[in-house]
Amino acid sequence: MDTNQIEFYWRPGCPFCAILRGRLRESGLPVREINIWEDSEAAARVRSVTGGDETVPTVFIGRRALVNPSMDELNEVVREEAPHLFDLAQPAVQGYGSRH
Repeated sequence: MDTNQIEFYWRPGCPFCAILRGRLRESGLPVREINIWEDSEAAARVRSVTGGDETVPTVFIGRRALVNPSMDELNEVVREEAPHLFDLAQPAVQGYGSRH
């Protein structure tokens, strides 16, 4: 499976999602953000790897699923499963994922 981006599943009001989203944006890694409250298939995909819950953030890197990962855990899986994503990383744009 060719992985060209990280899939980040989230929902509004989730503080853990907001934290990880900010870190992902700062990383510049290619990410597709999917709101599970707006996409029933996405919600079903999350439930399929969380024992039936809609626990977010849930991240897919290729076939690997991570539930509420730290950025360190996420980076480790990127290194193992899709290291080329680091080559695709773009610097964070001022005001969009940047703390400066």
